[in-house]
Amino acid sequence: MKNCFFTVLIALLVLGCSGAKNVSKPSFSSEEIKLIMNADSLKPMRVYKITNKQDSLLLRTKSTYIKPDPNNPILQNFVKRLYATVTDSASLGLGIAAPQVGILKNIIWVQRLDKENLPFEVYLNPQITKYSDEKQTNKEGCLSIPNRRETLSNRAFAIDIEYDTMNGEHKTETVDAFTSVIFQHEIDHLNGILYLDHLEKEVNDSKQ
Repeated sequence: MKNCFFTVLIALLVLGCSGAKNVSKPSFSSEEIKLIMNADSLKPMRVYKITNKQDSLLLRTKSTYIKPDPNNPILQNFVKRLYATVTDSASLGLGIAAPQVGILKNIIWVQRLDKENLPFEVYLNPQITKYSDEKQTNKEGCLSIPNRRETLSNRAFAIDIEYDTMNGEHKTETVDAFTSVIFQHEIDHLNGILYLDHLEKEVNDSKQ
């Protein structure tokens, strides 16, 4: 009887080990999961600021691919909390990127000023595939750069983008005018770039 028990136990361990090899890499790190799941979906998250050294280091780090999965409760909770953050009275931004709340994943929310009722929409793994030669001049601010707004003149007027939806659909579209600025600003965040970097480039270019 004892031998039979050990045989079954070893078999279960072997099955467990072989099955573990087939488990895909988790979407979020354990630290990110703690940040995401420490409150429900209606609770805004803390916005990281460049005035904090540790925050600034993370904001300068590139984000990574996120697998679209409507059945992933952590992803669902995070997307909703990110929306709660950008629409919170303390923020009220036109867009937000996951790194701004400490999550290094390719996720952004953008307010579509080019659509009826100005809806906020979420985009996973967004990329800009084409920039127009025509530029536009606008003032920009950032939730991660408090008490500052600057005028930039080197944003493309129109861009082609591709992205994944929460349901896993891969889409492409062309966006122009100020909505394209929001996309450019938020996608920059995913690459560890802040709008101040563009301002610095404009200043340097003007000196040449």
